Amino acid sequence: MDETEFWELIDGSRRAADGDPEEQADSLVERLSGRDPDSVVDFARHFESRYNRAYAWELWAAAAVLLDGASDDAFDYFRCWLIGQGREVFEGALHDPDHLAELLDDFDEAVDGDAEELGYAADEAYEQLTGAEMPDLGLASPPREPLGSYLDLDDDEALAERFPRLWERFRQ
Repeated sequence: MDETEFWELIDGSRRAADGDPEEQADSLVERLSGRDPDSVVDFARHFESRYNRAYAWELWAAAAVLLDGASDDAFDYFRCWLIGQGREVFEGALHDPDHLAELLDDFDEAVDGDAEELGYAADEAYEQLTGAEMPDLGLASPPREPLGSYLDLDDDEALAERFPRLWERFRQ
């Protein structure tokens, strides 16, 4: 599975779920279950590598603005949700997290920003296909600390200064 096919699966599952993260995870499991186990492992590699790339202070701080705070777990689920938004939103957020203010049509923190189940979709599909657990993906270990320079997630003034567009649109 190449990168284009990975993003097509993400986009198709998001459209089928009308943006609902739980339904998107179900749709993705269904789509992956119709493929061979090696394709599901490839999908998991693509997902995991993007999940690890998104482990960055700036993105965590942007999540804190959107979610009005973001614990370790909340940021993990946010990264799954961000991948689920598709390539343009994901890559745009990695390039400049403040750009999420323009990339997101809307954001309801009660529904959006949390897609924990999406992170398990490949595992579930693989188990349905094979009856076994997902094998080791052979990827490098995830970063021990977020990438980039530390940002104080509790300093509203610093967050508003660093992410002026996000702050204005989602926190005022």
